[in-house]
Amino acid sequence: MKKILIIRFSSIGDIVLTTPVVRCLKKQLNVELHYLTKSSFAGMLNANAYVDKVHTIAKEIDAELIKNLKAENFDFIVDLHNNLRTLRLKRALKIPSKAFPKLNIQKWLLVNLKLNRMPDIHIVDRYMETVRHLGVKNDGAGLDYFIPEEAQVDLSRLPEPQAKGYVGIVIGGQHATKMMPLEKLIEVCEKLNEAIVLLGGPEDAECGEQIALELGDKVYNACGKFKLDESASLVQQANWIISHDTGLMHIAAAFKKRIVSVWGNTVPELGMYPYLPDPQSKMLEIKGLSCRPCSKIGHAKCPKGHFKCMQHEVDEMVAW
Repeated sequence: MKKILIIRFSSIGDIVLTTPVVRCLKKQLNVELHYLTKSSFAGMLNANAYVDKVHTIAKEIDAELIKNLKAENFDFIVDLHNNLRTLRLKRALKIPSKAFPKLNIQKWLLVNLKLNRMPDIHIVDRYMETVRHLGVKNDGAGLDYFIPEEAQVDLSRLPEPQAKGYVGIVIGGQHATKMMPLEKLIEVCEKLNEAIVLLGGPEDAECGEQIALELGDKVYNACGKFKLDESASLVQQANWIISHDTGLMHIAAAFKKRIVSVWGNTVPELGMYPYLPDPQSKMLEIKGLSCRPCSKIGHAKCPKGHFKCMQHEVDEMVAW
């Protein structure tokens, strides 16, 4: 094979989790490697040293995209998204392909009946199964995240306490039930004996500001002030990371950071826990709740109204 197309449309964490497949394909088969994703995530892949070309979609697959991809004359498609859109695309391109198993039935059983039939392997290893028949093996090197030089954050830009070193706390998340409540975040920050940088997107800026107002100079609110690659640079330079189940958690794992991952309505059994981070990392979850997991993704609010899954013991979280 000379040219392979990988497909994964979204999101930040999911794309980072595909990077071992990207690297192993490139290094072991020495192919020309293209990647199809949503335009909003193209920047992550443009910087990837193992990706030769990035193709993008805005929302839907259109005739022009199909025409452009046909012109590339790919030998094989590695479908790491596996939905109706990728099925339509593969049918249009008429190229040999392999899709990773999404295990939707097993996920439904775990979420709705609390029956765990999920395989005890990480999603990265399930991704790797799609290329095993090509002779490609997992090299065990973990995840990749490439930061362009211009996105590297000089820590002298930060306030003096954080410029000397800090704990990074990822306060955001794609869904509210993945995130600790404001009062819990404040409690965590109060108990830490180190300077803190709060990490998240523009949607997390207000919450971060409330925490910073409560704690003063000990906390720097970086939410919404830095682009994704810059936030990744702040993750890379942190002493260690506290994070919800979100994209920056997987970026932290790519940098082999020591991570305390805090789990709410989702569970590690779904296979998307931090992959090969610092071995001192730990996952915090409140087990024994009959309502958990209540979703494979998340909700805008707790369906039961009590949000018990995020009432973690703060002392355990800040033990370092």
